[in-house]
Amino acid sequence: MSESSGLDWNNEALHTVFWTLKAFGISAVCFLVIAFLLFRFTRWGRQFWRISGAYFRGRDSVRTYALLAVVLLITVFAVRMTVLFTYQGNEMYTALQKAAQGFAQGDTGALEAAESAFWRSLWIFGILATIHVARSLLDYFVGQAFDIRWRLWLTEHVTSDWLHGRAYYRGRFVDASIDNPDQRIQADITDFVQTSRTLSMGAVSAVVSLVSFTQILWDLSGPMTVFGTEIPRAMVFLVFAYVLVSTVIAFWIGRPLIRLNFWNEQLTANFRYALVRVRDSAENVAFYRGEGVERHGLLSRFAAVIANYWRLVFRTLKFNGWNLVVNQISVVFAFIIQAPRFFAGAITLGDMTQSSQAFGQVHDSLSFFRESYDTFAGYRASLIRLNGLLAADSESRELPTIDTAELASALELSGVHVRTPDGGALIADLDLRMGPGDTLVVKGRSGSGKTTLLRSLAEMWPYTEGEIRRPSGIETLFLSQMPYLPLGDLRAAVAYPGTTERLTDESIREVLNKVQLGNLVDRLDEEADWAKILSPGEQQRIAFARIVLIRPTLAFLDEATSAVDEGLEYSLYSLIRTEVPDCMLVSVSHRSTVDQHHARQLELAGDGPWELSPVPA
Repeated sequence: MSESSGLDWNNEALHTVFWTLKAFGISAVCFLVIAFLLFRFTRWGRQFWRISGAYFRGRDSVRTYALLAVVLLITVFAVRMTVLFTYQGNEMYTALQKAAQGFAQGDTGALEAAESAFWRSLWIFGILATIHVARSLLDYFVGQAFDIRWRLWLTEHVTSDWLHGRAYYRGRFVDASIDNPDQRIQADITDFVQTSRTLSMGAVSAVVSLVSFTQILWDLSGPMTVFGTEIPRAMVFLVFAYVLVSTVIAFWIGRPLIRLNFWNEQLTANFRYALVRVRDSAENVAFYRGEGVERHGLLSRFAAVIANYWRLVFRTLKFNGWNLVVNQISVVFAFIIQAPRFFAGAITLGDMTQSSQAFGQVHDSLSFFRESYDTFAGYRASLIRLNGLLAADSESRELPTIDTAELASALELSGVHVRTPDGGALIADLDLRMGPGDTLVVKGRSGSGKTTLLRSLAEMWPYTEGEIRRPSGIETLFLSQMPYLPLGDLRAAVAYPGTTERLTDESIREVLNKVQLGNLVDRLDEEADWAKILSPGEQQRIAFARIVLIRPTLAFLDEATSAVDEGLEYSLYSLIRTEVPDCMLVSVSHRSTVDQHHARQLELAGDGPWELSPVPA
């Protein structure tokens, strides 16, 4: 056994295994208890549980906890490795001190013993360093595996929740509407997952290190007289007092960082969205020569980003400045306190260096929460934004919706009332029935509620009462004035919202020819943003191709031919009546030329009354 190190290196491997398992067990129990208390009694803990609770209690939670246990075990083992490095360093520097003494005294035996101890300590360092490198690589791999698995689940969970119940659309009607859901789903989830692990494991490491190195510091610390009073083990008490005071001050300085980080995320996302909007509307902006207005709008938003960022910079300067001052003082703290004992011969050079290392570890462990406050501030911002998105999704699904029931081959409306958001009546007590092959055109002045009626029947408009019975699923197709074309190949764009599995390329090419898009038949495999390539008229012809391919029982068309000429409009409607004769058609249009393709018309007054009559000959 080394006299200075206090460790029996021959048996240390077994001792380290037992120590790690014991520390892991205690840490795991404490971790779960503290996590439960945070989830139960803190606001941000409840927000965490709302966001990820299902991940830790789902059907695959056993694998989740197993992986978390491995992460925790590696974290605890890392602390033990740091402890062993301090003992190895103690032995090495003590050997150097004894070698210097033996050389000065001409004691050949002492010099040879010190040399042997020195090289032995380097061999021990080599073993420890090899284990440390392997542990570090394993820690990185397991940590990333944990993050990736959690991020996959959370992205799927939040995305599905956002799409469920049309929350992505109806969220605009809640009081606290959500900005930039794309940024919340992509960036905030990534930050949330990574920071959750690093902060939690950092806290575990800090506590385990605190316990481990406090014991070392206690053994190496001696008495100290302060203002005439002798304090035993003074260095231990001084480091605790020093860090406690500095942490309280750091929290006071850093508290505004939570709010500033939140606004930084929101303002940056708003600016990025404005840039994307200009890109998506590039043609319209160019036609209007609106570059000057767009430039002013973009730079105004960016000015808000910079103004908040400067506030964040100045607050961070204060926070980091305080931490740097505290940390620099701590570097020499242990040397100042232990120097009198070293020069008095009470401790060795190895003890001196180990005291400094132990003091630094205790200081860093106690300072973890202080120095992580700015990271936690950014983490809270991500928590707030993700929780806000889920809360808005839930609230949007609680908004009222029209009662809907399935009816295989007919459309029935009973007592349908449609209102404006402020409660004004648009349509009152609408009753209507349609059967296979029936056609209806909805007429009325602008603002009378024609498109809003379609939104209500699609269960999108929350200010609606009554009952609708219609075919379910894809048997009812809604076509908006500007059809949506998903990213991907042209084949998927034509089949949307259906899938391409049940369609052959020959059938798609045939339909494209019928809607006069023969120029696209050889581009089915081409992946592109087709909304940017096709003209509005071509996109509307794609929508009619969908009716022919999907063959719905009921189709609602909202100004679906506004971008094509009257001749092509006639051809498209004639195609539908020929190819899908039993399809019930409900069209909204300002064009009188659409009327001829329908048997009845629904005239809306815009303030409640309506009139159903045959289309005039």
